[in-house]
Amino acid sequence: MRIAPCLFRGLLATLAPLLVCTPAVAQSPADFYRGKEVRLIVSASTGGGYDTYGRTVARHLGEHIPGKPTVVVQNMPAAGGLGAANHTYNVAAKDGTVITLFQNTVPLEPFFDNKQAQFDAARFGWLGTPSTEVAMYMVWHMSKIRTLKDAQTHEFVAGAAGAASTPAFYGRVFNQIFSLKARFITGYPGQNEILHAMESGEVEAMASPFWSSIKTSRPDWYKDGKIRFLFQYGSSAHPELKGVPLALDLLQAEADKTLLTIASAPLGLGRPFGSPPDIPADRLAALRAALMATFRDPAFLADCAKQRLECADPKSGEELGALVDRAYAAPADVRKRLIGMYQVTK
Repeated sequence: MRIAPCLFRGLLATLAPLLVCTPAVAQSPADFYRGKEVRLIVSASTGGGYDTYGRTVARHLGEHIPGKPTVVVQNMPAAGGLGAANHTYNVAAKDGTVITLFQNTVPLEPFFDNKQAQFDAARFGWLGTPSTEVAMYMVWHMSKIRTLKDAQTHEFVAGAAGAASTPAFYGRVFNQIFSLKARFITGYPGQNEILHAMESGEVEAMASPFWSSIKTSRPDWYKDGKIRFLFQYGSSAHPELKGVPLALDLLQAEADKTLLTIASAPLGLGRPFGSPPDIPADRLAALRAALMATFRDPAFLADCAKQRLECADPKSGEELGALVDRAYAAPADVRKRLIGMYQVTK
């Protein structure tokens, strides 16, 4: 049967809107990730605590992402972790194929009005952390500094990465609230290089190593008396550091206690994993679920135990986002004081 040309054209005109408006079937996360490579950026140099955590997660994460992609680690330690954060926010693909293990102070860099921080921390797709952290003020055993009073009386040299890095910032915080006399040498690529500098005698101290990192990367140092801790800091004392005072308990002024509580908020972020902003919502949800499944995976936990990594206190991406939001809601006077400490570079 032949259709008259005019009738055929009318039929096409009727069907055209339906053909144009019919949505394509959405690609599922499993279909998207199958056969792909996910790049896990570690914002620190090789050999340190962040690198160890990043590579441990990478060995197990792919099994829990729908489609089981390959996970490949890339170290990006520039500028104390800021380079990785800026890259993740502004350059990295926003399709769910890039995730980053941030240094936990980096999300607060815009809080301190750091102009090098080219990102809005609230817009990262926060994924989760395997643990929260406790940090210490660590001194090499050959140093003349043996007690907090010694550190308040005698000048000593501490190592740091960039001027805005974790060791440098916390060093300035403690110089002020405890009247310490630390002088900082900066420029080390990461923690592993600072630890080597302590061994060689270039520096005497480090203001912010995590206990989880030291007991993993240098497991015999504390036991053998090669290092001592002036104090520990974080939300609470670590049960393995008996006899090491909590910094909050050593402070007298309430203003100093409030300041240190906010300054140490990054420790609650632990080892924070995140994604670039604006990745598709279903892939963000898949990555969050995959990371939390990894943290519960017996094989991952066994891997952590073998390396003496602390992986028993995970937080979800939603919890990390809430922590970031609370930090940015700090009282204006405390923020101003912290910014002043952050901007001192001598």
